[in-house]
Order: sequence, then C-alpha cells, then structure tokens
Amino acid sequence: MFKKVLIANRGEIACRVISTLKKMGITSVAVYSDADKNARHVKLADEAYHIGGSRPDESYLIGENLIKLAKEVGVEAIHPAYGFLSENSDFARACPAAGIAFIGPTPESIEKMGAKDAAKALMEEANVPVVPGYHGKGQKPAHLKAEADKIGYPLLIKAVCGGGGKGMRVVNSAGEFDDMLDAVKRESLNAFADDRVLLERYISKPRHIEYQVFGDTHDNYVHLHERECSLQRRHQKIIEETPSPFLDEETRTAMGVAAVNAARAIQYNGAGTIEFIVGEDRSFFFMEMNTRLQVEHPVTEMVTGQDLVEWQIRVAAGEALPLKQEQITSTGHSFETRVYAENPNNLFLPSTGKLHTLRFPEANENCRVETGVEQGDTISVFYDPMIAKLVVWGETREVARARLLNALGDSGIIGVENNIAFLETLATHPDFIDNKIDTQYIDAKLDKILDSSRVELPQNVLLAASVRLLLDQQKSVANMAAASDDSNSPWFDTTAWRPNGQSERSLFFCYEQSDDIEVVVTERENHFVFHHESDLDVIAQEAEYQVLRLQINGSWERFVTLRHGDTVLISCKNRWYLLTEVNPFAADISDTAGTSNVIAPMPGKLLKVLVSSGDTVIENQPLAILEAMKMEHTLTAPFDGEIDQVFCAPDDFVEADATLITFKEE
Repeated sequence: MFKKVLIANRGEIACRVISTLKKMGITSVAVYSDADKNARHVKLADEAYHIGGSRPDESYLIGENLIKLAKEVGVEAIHPAYGFLSENSDFARACPAAGIAFIGPTPESIEKMGAKDAAKALMEEANVPVVPGYHGKGQKPAHLKAEADKIGYPLLIKAVCGGGGKGMRVVNSAGEFDDMLDAVKRESLNAFADDRVLLERYISKPRHIEYQVFGDTHDNYVHLHERECSLQRRHQKIIEETPSPFLDEETRTAMGVAAVNAARAIQYNGAGTIEFIVGEDRSFFFMEMNTRLQVEHPVTEMVTGQDLVEWQIRVAAGEALPLKQEQITSTGHSFETRVYAENPNNLFLPSTGKLHTLRFPEANENCRVETGVEQGDTISVFYDPMIAKLVVWGETREVARARLLNALGDSGIIGVENNIAFLETLATHPDFIDNKIDTQYIDAKLDKILDSSRVELPQNVLLAASVRLLLDQQKSVANMAAASDDSNSPWFDTTAWRPNGQSERSLFFCYEQSDDIEVVVTERENHFVFHHESDLDVIAQEAEYQVLRLQINGSWERFVTLRHGDTVLISCKNRWYLLTEVNPFAADISDTAGTSNVIAPMPGKLLKVLVSSGDTVIENQPLAILEAMKMEHTLTAPFDGEIDQVFCAPDDFVEADATLITFKEE
C-alpha cells in the first residue's frame, strides 16, 4: 500500500480525499495556488506545497510541475479527484512514466471514453444501447447541418470532449442550428481545446440516471447501483439521489448489466460512471462515461456503506475489488444537494466575496457536510463557486427528504449570494415530492419555482430578528462597560429607562422589496414586549451557538439567527429569511441615474465583443460574452438603442462592475 499520496486538486474534493488517506494511515500531500494559500484543504493535509498563480492554468493544470513536486517530496501516487487533470490522458500516462502511480483509469481508457463519438461506437460494439445520432469525423458546418436535418429536430449538439454541461445546446429548429453550432464549438474550444461535436436525437422529458462502476487489474467489474441526477438546470446537477424513484426492478437490473458491460468493454480500472438518458417509457441509452470520481459519489457511499475513495486507492495499488457484485447492497435512500455562491433570482450569476458568516449542520451518521471553505474564506473568481455539498440518508425517501430540509434549515451564509432558499423551495415542491420531474423541469418552470420561493415574512421571524439585534447590542454595551473605569455609568444602560418607566424603541427592517417595516419594542434584559395591534410578550433564551429560543405569549419556538453588520439571517421551521436593518435617518445614496450602461456582473475574461460604436441594437440582443467561474455569461442590451462607446475587447480581463459598453442618450 502507498505510504504517501499527493492530491492534485483543491476545495471540498481535496478535503474528501484527505479524510480517507488519514483513515488509511497514508500521508497526505496538498498543493495550493496563490488564492488557496489559507484554504481548508491546505490546513487538513499532512504536507502542503505552493504550485503557482491563482488561475488554474498557472497552477493546478500544470501536470509536469505536479509530477516534479511529487518526485521531490517522495510521493508514491497522485490522486487527481475530479476536474482539472482527472481525465487528462497525458497526465495519466506521465505519472507512471515518472514512477508514480496514477489513482485512476489507464490513459487508454480515458482516451476511449473522452471522445464521445468514439465512445458511442465502442458501446454499440458492446451491445450497450446508444442514442441515435451522428458521431462521425466530418466536422464541416454544412455536413453537420445535413446530418442534423436527417436526424430531425429537436436535437442536441454536444462537444465531443465535453462534460459538466459545457459544450451542449438544444436545437429546436433548423434555423437555430448555425448559431448553436458556433456557440458549442466556441465553448468547447475554450474549455477542452477541441471544437469537434456530435449530434444526438433529443429525448423528450428525459431522465438522467447514472451507474457507479468499478474495475480492477484482476478482471473484476461491478456496479454500485444507480444515482438519479434529473433535477438539473442547463445540464448542471442540483439535487442527486439514490435509488432512483423512477426505475422499476426490471429496468434497474438491465441498466446495471449494461453499465458493467461498458466497463468491461474497455477493461476499465478504478472508479467510473456510466451515464444514461432514460425516456418516459424507461427505454435507456448510453450518453457518456466519466472516467473519474463524480461530485455526487457520497450518495452511493451512504446507501452502500462503502468508501469509494478507499476503493480507488486499493485498486491503484494493485489490489482486487473488495466486494463481488452479489455482495454489494443498497440500503435506504440518500440525497445530495450542492450549495453554490450564485443568485437564482439573477440568472444564477455566480457571486464572489468573503464568507462573513458560515453555518452548517453538525455531521453525523445520517448527514455529511462536504466543504472546502471555512468562515472568513473568500469565494474567488478563479474556481467553481461551490461552497458545500449536503448529503443525507434516511430509511425511506421521505425520511431522507425531511433530513435534507433539516440540513438546509441549519445551513446559513452571509457574505455572498447563495442558492439555499432555492434548494429549500425545490425540496418542498409537490412535483419533487411526487417525483414528477425530468432534466428539463427546472428550465421549463423556473419562473414559477422562483415565484413560489418568495414568501411572506412571518411575524415571529421579525420578532427573532429584533431580539437578535437587541441582545447583540446588550452584549456590546456590556463589553464596553466591563472595559470602562465606571461600569455603572448610566450611559451603559440599553433599556431606555427613565424615571417614569421604560421607553419604547423603534427598529426598522427591510425584507426583499418591501417598504421599511417598523418594530416597536420595550426591553428589559431577556424580556421584550412588542407593541403591535396587541402586545406580544417575548422571553428570549440563548440556546446553542447561533440559536435562539423565544417564548412568544407562552409558547416556545426555535430560530437559527445569523448576523453580520446590518444583515440578519433567520431560519424558522427549515426556511431562511434575509432581513436588513435600516437606519431611517441615513441619507439616501441610491443611484437614480438609470441603467444606460452595460457593466460586468462579476470579474472575468471577455470571450467575444459583438458590437461596435455606432451599432444599432434591439432589446436582449447579445452584446458580449463573458467567461467567469468556469461558465459563459451573455451580456445583452437592456433596451433598443445605439451604441455610444465600447470599452473592452476580446481576451480582456475585467473587474466586477466595470463599464463595458455605453449607449447614446435618446
């Protein structure tokens, strides 16, 4: 067995691999970029070494530097995790050439499955069903258009070397084909340095169901059951679960056999995932194989009780698979959801900034928190905006769903926009509960889902926010009094006492787009009287960290309360509410000049600038394409008008809020 392993990755997956290495008694070696010098994975590892600049192409993507470092520090194996170099066949080949084991499949397997067109041909030979389409070598636009017309519309254009939802577009009609082809080729070239594409028949109301497979060097091949990943947006998975609530036992068995046949066909070694697209009639077709560990692998671990990272390490060390197929069981139900720094109410744009306040549930046998960040860390523009994965297990799907809601209700973030409230809405939606979803569900019903996520502010949540502020003020003043020469000075009294009794205080809050909400309260230590239509008597009790218990007119209720500056975040009954304290006497400095400029929504690199000074444009016309946090973002015209000036060019790196394009005033 290896004594020392280097993790050629960062973030939550690096932390995940380190945990297994510690369990196995193997020395863990982390690497880090400039941006990651204080990252959680660096702190957890036994050793950590700097490898370059913040951008991945200056650090994590330079394979020769990683191998050189590994040799210098006596590493015996490299674990690539997922992303970066995990499916790079050149890196997989260079490691053993340098005398270092690669904890993953052979470079030949990566190459066979890396090109989707060749992979489909191989699967056809192995009697694995594939989606009808075109995956030939002819790549001229006119030839591809002719093949598309033969297949019929709608169809999918997919990058041959794509993955993770990148390099993929749905074409609904022949008139859309040229523009969509251009977009896929451009995105594929930027992400994978290869602009080849394939075409597939589009399956209506499809399900995305994948099988975890494993192989070893002793000719053993197994699957560890399926994962359903149908709840996704623009091919980015949001909530995954196992087992699939859609499959019947006959289909489940047939898909498992096909998955193992696919792994055996390429003599696969290590962890991989066979991804299927499944129609309404439960017909299934091979989509692709991911020759690495998947982001959603923890749900498989929760129901099988197996450590898949340990399996990877043992297979790479030459051992046989720990279990035969008939020994691999699945018990209960598991969900995984991904917490991202993004704004669902603003086209899911990624958010950057400091994690001023960060709270997750306490991990236990039924709940795992997989994260690479800590409170005080910064979500930067250089990497994927995932903050954490919440993974839960339950005896049944409904028990697991309830635990998922509990986990979301106990997770809170102040400092960046995030999708926790959106995830809560999805997990409580009747269609999700009744399993009436497919891969198009969120994209088709996003507006309705977002509307349903906007809820009225409960009165008790407003009370909790007020009490949180008042208690914090009491603590602050008590600390100042303790440090003062005269701790009994009346200036340290916070109860608004006066000779003829207590005085009322007013607090003001803003919730979503509402007008300011006034709260009138009389306070005395932990006893508060709120003056509304009728008085509400409230007694506050500080429970565990960041938790308040309030007795409201005799009945107790629990609230998670987070605060930073004027932001107050309250969780009540597994639902988060964001309030802002308002100073009614502060000057209004809001910008009333209008929105006549196009600005960068976040830092990033401009891939294309599509207009010039003097051009006439119409509302929603694409003006520029910005690449940030591993995604493309199209900036469009806010209205009909004429371009005044363009302040940017392709390949420019721009900061957030930079003015890119201005319009001539009418």
